[in-house]
Amino acid sequence: MSFYSSLGYLVFGSRLRRLSEYFLMEVNKVYEQAGIAFDASWFPVFYILSGQQPIPLIDIAEQLEVSHSAVSQLVTGLKKKGLVKTTPCPDDGRRQLVMLSKKGEELLKQVQPVWEAITTSMNQLANAHPQSRLLLEAVTQVEKAVQEEPLSARILALMKN
Repeated sequence: MSFYSSLGYLVFGSRLRRLSEYFLMEVNKVYEQAGIAFDASWFPVFYILSGQQPIPLIDIAEQLEVSHSAVSQLVTGLKKKGLVKTTPCPDDGRRQLVMLSKKGEELLKQVQPVWEAITTSMNQLANAHPQSRLLLEAVTQVEKAVQEEPLSARILALMKN
């Protein structure tokens, strides 16, 4: 039994992070080998922009369930690469609308077939073992549970006993 699996839930977060980092690294290899200048960390913003644009930056943050600051930093980086443009919202000049630039639109066309191949590959991977098919549902259930009561609250309650 490996070190990580022997510790069970004590290192659950570490195992998820390792698996996430592995997937991102592998997907970035695909982009690189396909000659596509795209980083997997850009995916969430590109995916949202593939379905709706322009979109207020705050709406992107809300959809991704991350801070406005985190999305702002990512968008700033994409802007520096010439992949997105921002413009003040006509209704509220303090808000920024985000849209793909021409270069970003061209990159989107290149990455969409990769996204389809990723989806197919991940489905194949999940279907290879009966337990794997339950993974997404299980992760969703854990996410809901910690939204209802944060893990820190659960741990601290047990420590008080």
